[in-house]
Amino acid sequence: MFEYLLFSLLNTLVLGMLFFMLSSGLTLIFSMMGVLNFAHASFYMLGAYFGYQISAVFGFGPALLLAPLAVGVLGALVERYGLRSVHKYGHVAELLFTVGLAFIIEEAVNLIWGRNAVTYPVPNFLDFSLFTLFTTSFSAYRAFMLLISVGIFAGVYLVLTRTRIGLIIQASLTHPQGVSALGHNVPAVFMLVFGGGSALAGLAGVIGGIFLITEPAMAATLGPIVFVVIVVGGMGSLTGALVASLLLAAIQTFAVGIDVSLGDIFARIGFQMSPGGLLKDLWRIKISHTGPILPYLFMVLMLMFRPKGLMGKRES
Repeated sequence: MFEYLLFSLLNTLVLGMLFFMLSSGLTLIFSMMGVLNFAHASFYMLGAYFGYQISAVFGFGPALLLAPLAVGVLGALVERYGLRSVHKYGHVAELLFTVGLAFIIEEAVNLIWGRNAVTYPVPNFLDFSLFTLFTTSFSAYRAFMLLISVGIFAGVYLVLTRTRIGLIIQASLTHPQGVSALGHNVPAVFMLVFGGGSALAGLAGVIGGIFLITEPAMAATLGPIVFVVIVVGGMGSLTGALVASLLLAAIQTFAVGIDVSLGDIFARIGFQMSPGGLLKDLWRIKISHTGPILPYLFMVLMLMFRPKGLMGKRES
C-alpha cells in the first residue's frame, strides 16, 4: 500500500506538472486575449516533433532549448499574421481559425514525419533508475521532467509578479487602453504572450513526447484534457490551472491502481446489486477502467455546482 501511494503520488506530480505546462500557456492566452486557442495542443505536438528532429542531429540538450523557441516564434507569427487579422470579426472567427490551424498542423506533421509514431528515446544521460522501492523504480527522466516543470512554474510566476514586463502584461489584461496611453505597444505584448504560451506548449512537447508518445494523434489525445484543466481551475486563473492539473492527474493516476468494480463498492456499504437487468454490465466496471473518463465527469460536476471553476473570478 505504501509503495502504491508513494509512486502514485510521484506520477501524479509528473503528469500534473506536464498538464500545467500545457494549460498555463493556454490560460495566459485566454486571460489576456480572450482567445480559446484550439490549436494549442498542436503546438505541443510540434514541440515534440521538433525536439525529436533536433535531438536526432544535435542531441537532447539543444533540442530542449531550440524546439520551444521555434514553436514560440511560430506562435508569434500566427498571432501577428493570423489571429490579429481575424480578431475584428469576433470570437467565432478566431475559434474557427484556430480549429482550422490545428487541422493544418496535423496534416503537415503527417506529410513530413508520416502517420506512424516516431522513435523518440530517453536521452542516455537520463536513462537510468533514480531509486527503487520494493519492486517499483522511479526513473531519472521522470525526476528531470518534474524538475523542469517546477522550474517553469516558478519562472512564469516570477516573471508575471516580479518583473516590469510582467507588470505590463498584467496591466494589459485589464486596462489595455491605459497601458497603450502610457506608450506601450499592447499588440506587441499580445504577440509576446501568444508566442510565450506556444513556447510553453512546445517545451511540454519536447519532454512529454518522450514520456508519452510522439505521433500525429498526440494533440487530439492530450488536447481535450487541457481544456478540462482550465475549466476546472477557472478560466484565466494560472493558480487554478496548477491546482486543477494536479487534481486531475491524481484522479487519473490513483484510479489506475484501484481494481475494484462498482458492484464491489456498493456491496461493501451494504447494498447488493442485482446481477441481471439493464445495468448488469455497469456493476462489473472496475474503477481502473474508468480512469480516462473521470476528469471529464469531474468537469461536468464542476460546471453543475461551480461553473466558475475552483479559482475562477465571479462576475459582480
